Amino acid sequence: MLPQNSHLWHGTTVLTVRKGGAVVIGADGQVSVGQTIIKANAKKVRRLAKGDVIGGFAGATADAFTLFERLEGKLEQYPGQLMRAAVELAKDWRTDRYLRRLEAMMLVADAQVTLVLTGTGDVLEPENGVMGIGSGGNYALAAARALLDTDMDAESIVRKAMAIAADICVYTNRSVTVEALNTV
Repeated sequence: MLPQNSHLWHGTTVLTVRKGGAVVIGADGQVSVGQTIIKANAKKVRRLAKGDVIGGFAGATADAFTLFERLEGKLEQYPGQLMRAAVELAKDWRTDRYLRRLEAMMLVADAQVTLVLTGTGDVLEPENGVMGIGSGGNYALAAARALLDTDMDAESIVRKAMAIAADICVYTNRSVTVEALNTV
């Protein structure tokens, strides 16, 4: 269930792929308000926990940065335990009066696990290590799933799937930021 202001959520595409000893998160750089492109090269993917965790967001930028800061705090409290930190963040996000109003979704990953976090309290591990969020998320997800059984590596799949999403979704562009972690 999306918040009432869900029209703010449709301005991006974020994709994660876990394959062949790597996990990769990529996001486009377009920031849109309504039908206007405000910025084309925003960085919606970042490293957390001294580089051991990568994350990407869809939704309101300030809200996402607030959530990243909260997740960083949870990762400091539970070092090396992304799942535990994510569950604790989801509890706060769901119950805290201030956090409950934040409109964003996050994809986060470390060497062991990939997770989707939502404001409805969800902490989900995607099937097959592939997940997309944002307006073009389903397009990128479908493309990535189709490319999984090829000889392409995780980063190549992310880049190709994001390009496909950009061809379909008007709120997604080709200015893609990618972060990767080795999982072996």
